[in-house]
Amino acid sequence: MVDIIGQVKKAKEASLVLASARAEIKYLALDNIARAIKKNKDKIIEENRKDVLEARKNKLSKSLLDRLILNEKKIKEIVEMVEEVNRLEDPVGKVMEKMELDTNLNLTKITVPIGLIGAIFESRPDAAVQISSLCIKSGNAVILKPGKEAKNTCKLLVGLIKDSLQKSNLPKEAVQLIETREEVKEILKLHDFIDLLIPRGSNKFIKFIQENSKIPVLGHADGICHVYVDKDADIEKAVKICFDAKCQYAAVCNAMETLLVHKDIAEKFLPLIAEKYFKAGVGIKGDEEARKIIKAEKANEVDWKTEYNDLIISIKIVNSVDEAMRHINKYGSKHTDAMVTENKETASAFLSKVDSSSVLHNCSTRFADGFRYGKGAEVGISTSKIHGRGPLGLEGLVIYKYILKGDGHIVDDYCKGKKTFKHNKK
Repeated sequence: MVDIIGQVKKAKEASLVLASARAEIKYLALDNIARAIKKNKDKIIEENRKDVLEARKNKLSKSLLDRLILNEKKIKEIVEMVEEVNRLEDPVGKVMEKMELDTNLNLTKITVPIGLIGAIFESRPDAAVQISSLCIKSGNAVILKPGKEAKNTCKLLVGLIKDSLQKSNLPKEAVQLIETREEVKEILKLHDFIDLLIPRGSNKFIKFIQENSKIPVLGHADGICHVYVDKDADIEKAVKICFDAKCQYAAVCNAMETLLVHKDIAEKFLPLIAEKYFKAGVGIKGDEEARKIIKAEKANEVDWKTEYNDLIISIKIVNSVDEAMRHINKYGSKHTDAMVTENKETASAFLSKVDSSSVLHNCSTRFADGFRYGKGAEVGISTSKIHGRGPLGLEGLVIYKYILKGDGHIVDDYCKGKKTFKHNKK
């Protein structure tokens, strides 16, 4: 029987050490991680092959299988991601604000790590490295719970990370791995030790986490992303963007699921994009108006609420940008939504009124990603409106504290009018 409480306590203790670790020590740890992954790529691929074989036996969905598979190219990308995170400025100890409250009474607001993070994610083994790298760089310890499909791959990767931490004179307990749902249920009770949970999964799963823990939860459930093609769109741009948003990698949360098209451009645009989708094997569902123009299955209310994570798309024709925005704000998951138009006023309205963590103009939804946003990597994409929103990089893993330095100052002097506050910003 795994001692979950003991494991979490050790991680909490490690978080206190990591929080005060010098930037150069954290840099060394990440450098060692990148080197270890590069050196052990053949072992990683072998362990991944075991997971993939088991997943195929269990008839894992195509979208999850796509996320699970590692090859030399993906491992190279993982190494590059660690190196990119390592190049970023250390986010800890930054001065956010300074104020002189009175003579020799100075207040400073600085960034500090959150502490111990619980990260629960799907079958992507690369996410274990992404999350660990960001947590180490930002001075946080982390407990990882990957999907069971990736157990062999993640066990090896986390072992390499632990060895790299120890080699860098940091506590290996700063990165922990748990493997079962029962262990997840246990950690949900440990609000005295775990400071933040970042779950990635279905709406049902996120709701379960929120309802069964006192630990603050940050993350996103569904990625129901849209592209709206406006009447003033450049058709060539629109075809490129809509194809990329759906087909570049359909199994991820920032892939487009619903395409909205203005009625005035539909007859020109839809046959062109439909032809590309058909050639790529995309299953098309459409509303009544779309089906008058292109061959498609009938879309229904459920389709507007569905994250396919597959080569399937639902298409709806709208009468205006306002109707498109109403649809997105009603059915979207506040993740990533894009529009294609050459009309600056229409674009401005869309960008300001669509209530999503990323809103894009004339580019693919697939850009909504921590690495592509220059964050090195991401622990996830948050659709909430507290603390962090959108792709969460290092800035999403730090909070702040106030440091006040005085010289025998007491509040009673100010209450009795002997002294007055200056409140001078520095």
